[in-house]
Amino acid sequence: MWKNKNVWILLTGEFIAGLGLWLGIIGNLEFMQEKVPSDFLKSLILAGGLLAGIAVGPWAGRITDQISKKTVMLASGFARALSVVFMLIAIQIGSVWWMVIFLVFLQISAAFYFPALQAAIPLVVEDKDLLQLNGVHMNVSTLSRILGTALAGVLLVILPLSMLYIASLVAYLILFIITFFMDFEESFSKESTGRKSAGGGGFKEVFPIIQGLPIVFMTLILTLVPLLFLGGFNLMVINISELQDSSSIKGLIYTAEGLGFMLGAFIVKQLSQKRSPYAILFFFSFIIGLSQLLLYFADVPVLSILAFFIFGFAVGCFFPTAATIFQTRVPKEFHGRFFSFRNMLDRVTFQIVLLLTGFLLDAVGLQLMVVIFGILSLIMTAAFFAKFRQIRTEIQVKEKIST
Repeated sequence: MWKNKNVWILLTGEFIAGLGLWLGIIGNLEFMQEKVPSDFLKSLILAGGLLAGIAVGPWAGRITDQISKKTVMLASGFARALSVVFMLIAIQIGSVWWMVIFLVFLQISAAFYFPALQAAIPLVVEDKDLLQLNGVHMNVSTLSRILGTALAGVLLVILPLSMLYIASLVAYLILFIITFFMDFEESFSKESTGRKSAGGGGFKEVFPIIQGLPIVFMTLILTLVPLLFLGGFNLMVINISELQDSSSIKGLIYTAEGLGFMLGAFIVKQLSQKRSPYAILFFFSFIIGLSQLLLYFADVPVLSILAFFIFGFAVGCFFPTAATIFQTRVPKEFHGRFFSFRNMLDRVTFQIVLLLTGFLLDAVGLQLMVVIFGILSLIMTAAFFAKFRQIRTEIQVKEKIST
């Protein structure tokens, strides 16, 4: 796998793009802090970009299945670089509306880029290397997040805000250039090319595929468990900081979660050699629920840091395993639409969890909220584990009857 130039291009591109992304995110928060006094209005601005990405999701998935994944990645990469120009205009004239245009372009390009990237990974390496590549790819993403946020904090102190976006623009342009050097074979089924001319397609062809693959459906729903934690991640960190009356705890929590994620993504390949991917999914989904319950003691610094480290480790094992199941179980001709649908589902769920977290933090407080989320995660995990065992038993019975 490591002799494959496409692997190195993907990982290098992910690292560079991640730096650019997090420089931009920190820049967005800084700009809105200066120009937008209302927290509710800030959330509406951010939601506007996400809604634009959700709206083009079905089209993005169909296009990804109909044309070259590399072409989609190049076009969306160029659009992402172009979007930064709008943000530079926003800074120059102090206009929030130009920032809205920037966010819309950025999220639309992401709606095309990430499904194409996920669909390209199985074309770059063999199935036996998918789990390892998914783990390393997510580790690189986490590392770029840690370094990107740290770099943005330093740059904001010594340079004007516009320099963050110029650095982000340079990163996106480098990603666009190195994507040209990717080289992998793609095949298009007659069914897919036929839909291209007919203009049909979209998610309605993906739903029967998901329904016909119970393991894929369960894995898709099971990803809601970590999203219950991730959706309100930043709000919980702020709340813990206030609860402990410590601003430094925020940095420690983010670092602990990032290190836990990288460790989990690193060792998941070894775990997969001893356990099935489904056993890994259910076990670490259970651990995620326990880490939420552990935050009941969020007023204790050591236990709050430990809870986030355990969560990071669990999702570091969970997400690469789930991605590998999707890439190997879903037929390749549907990868674009499937990953676009999953991307859209994650975005919608993320927004719902974010709003629910804010409501529960005001209504019942952090400690009761994490108990509610933890119990819900454990119930979901237990229910789907029971369903998985039932499906596995039915398959074994059918195999015995056929033999």
